[in-house]
Amino acid sequence: MLPKDPQILLSFVNMRLRDQNPSLADFCAEQDVDEAALTEKLAAIGCRYDPVRNQFV
Repeated sequence: MLPKDPQILLSFVNMRLRDQNPSLADFCAEQDVDEAALTEKLAAIGCRYDPVRNQFV
């Protein structure tokens, strides 16, 4: 279950990307989350995924 609050979600996703998942696709597969929906939710707070950094910025 992912956090509902977008700021907490951002922190959670970036922590997992930093510590456990080598890519956003890997994170989404592990969490059974739609990648487009997650990206859209975080885009609503001004964040985009940077694959070079492997985090939302």
